[in-house]
Amino acid sequence: MCGIAGYIDFKKQLRDRDLRTMTDRLEHRGPDGSGYWWHEFNNAAVGLGHRRLSIIDLSEGGAQPKTEGKLHITFNGEIYNYTEIRDKLKAAGHSFHSNSDTEVILKAFDQWGINCVKEFIGMFAFVLVNENTQKAYLVRDRAGVKPLYIYQKNGLLLFASELKAFHTQRQFEKELNPDALGYYLQYGYIPTPYTIFKNCQKLEPGSYLEIDLNNQTTRKEKYWNVYEVYQQPMLQMDEQELLNETEKLLISAFQYRMVADVPVGVFLSGGYDSSLVTAILQANSTQKIKTFTIGFDNPKYNEATHAKAVAAHLETEHTEYICTEQEAKDIIPTLPQIFDEPFGDSSAIPTTLVSQIARKNVTVALSADGGDELFAGYRRYHAVANLYQKLNGKPQTLLNLAGKGIKTARRVGWTGYNHTFGHKLTKGANILTDNSPVSIIQNQVQRLTSHDLKKLLYGKGKAINQNGYLAATDPMNTLLAWEYRNYMMDDILVKVDRATMSVALEGREPFLDQRIAEWVARIPFNQKYQAGNLKYILKEITHRYIPREIMERPKMGFGVPVVQWLKTDLRDILETYLNDDRIRQAGIFNPKIVARQKALFLETDNTASFEWLWFLLMFEMWREQWM
Repeated sequence: MCGIAGYIDFKKQLRDRDLRTMTDRLEHRGPDGSGYWWHEFNNAAVGLGHRRLSIIDLSEGGAQPKTEGKLHITFNGEIYNYTEIRDKLKAAGHSFHSNSDTEVILKAFDQWGINCVKEFIGMFAFVLVNENTQKAYLVRDRAGVKPLYIYQKNGLLLFASELKAFHTQRQFEKELNPDALGYYLQYGYIPTPYTIFKNCQKLEPGSYLEIDLNNQTTRKEKYWNVYEVYQQPMLQMDEQELLNETEKLLISAFQYRMVADVPVGVFLSGGYDSSLVTAILQANSTQKIKTFTIGFDNPKYNEATHAKAVAAHLETEHTEYICTEQEAKDIIPTLPQIFDEPFGDSSAIPTTLVSQIARKNVTVALSADGGDELFAGYRRYHAVANLYQKLNGKPQTLLNLAGKGIKTARRVGWTGYNHTFGHKLTKGANILTDNSPVSIIQNQVQRLTSHDLKKLLYGKGKAINQNGYLAATDPMNTLLAWEYRNYMMDDILVKVDRATMSVALEGREPFLDQRIAEWVARIPFNQKYQAGNLKYILKEITHRYIPREIMERPKMGFGVPVVQWLKTDLRDILETYLNDDRIRQAGIFNPKIVARQKALFLETDNTASFEWLWFLLMFEMWREQWM
């Protein structure tokens, strides 16, 4: 719900007009209204801005920024258990003047201080100012569903739901962060806390930043950490009891996400995750759940028939839209505007399309992201589990020697000029020297190794391996925690937030209730991935609602045939943005490597370089839009 923006200016140079300009740049996130609060303290000027998408309490009682005594807040998100918290606060003597969850946050802060965040079940990013203590708090939810960007330099702090708000201010310096660029080229997304710009960061999930408005000191605290969740003792429970308890928790979490004063729908792909969300909601509702699916003429990418079968069985109010290839292609030029940071996941195209279709009927849409990360659903986990089992227990000294030998061979050129072969060798060497499940998955999904990256970026960018994780009780569960904290948050959730909010549609994530993560983290990996069966627990619960014969089919990704398009109809875009003169003039990428890989992709059947060519294309389109 909404978009927020504002500043803390210790030089007192920014004014109310600056606040309005920043905030109104996010009108697409909140077209239903706007609000601004500005105050000059002894040592700082503070502005809170809000663009409203009305979801809960459609009256003026839900307008923001909101003030309660000496507390002021601008808030993006939903607190799903706000009615229960309000009851607690009423019992403690508080009275309420609206039905909004925003007022509940303010009263909860008044009662419990910043520890109030531990009471919240929801998705949120908010900035709260306490005039009494002259402190400000920037807060983000546990899973990182809602974004919060921060720019800090020369006594100025800017914050916003999207980077595009910062571009309205002349103080914002657009200097590329080469380390962030390196990570983007490896994985197709930029990990938290990095952003594409220097002096700019994303607030980490489950964290808050406290700022003293008198002396500019800051303190960052983590109130929830998914890695710590995965360090808890494992559950010892028979299968039926485990299924029953998990199902109860899913029912509670899913029903919470239906709280709204506007129409709510569900993105239904026909896969297990979205089908279970729909099934549980329909089983517990007296009204037909609204479901939405898009399909394509190409059967390889069309899940519409499977979704229709699920919707028919559950008797939902189903909307199916078969889009043309041209409609999908027309989304591509808009991606740099929607994703104001380089973003390489091509499934942003169908996600944007389904958001546009759903917005015609509802204001809130539930998706089923997080199911794969929590319950072990990705096909790549087969390879990781098998490789980890083979390497675990082998003498590490011998593995290290083999890995070093392979790296030496590539460094001196013994692997020849075959980029794909050399790329695979480097990945294999990395896995031999560190064969933890996280290392295996990092190397598996990496599109460029550090060796490749140095050549492409003239040695400026560095490869980043996010090894700052805490090992789980179960080594394979560590992998799931890493995926939850990285790929899910910085790829999947970014994709859904920007795509839905580009059309003022609120996206909700029922699997990302912290109670589910805290429960599933304690389930041994071999119960989630039972006898090689991915997502076993979730599938068994789904079969209680939907027959196996409807559900059991090969897993499909949510994608479009971008490879074919770039070789045919969209070849001109690739040639325009990745042409030799343009790349050479920018001086960021090595034009010889770009030209070689582009020719390999366009002139042969080799598509191994497609994904990082797509990453380059998305970066260059972004650079033209924002730099």
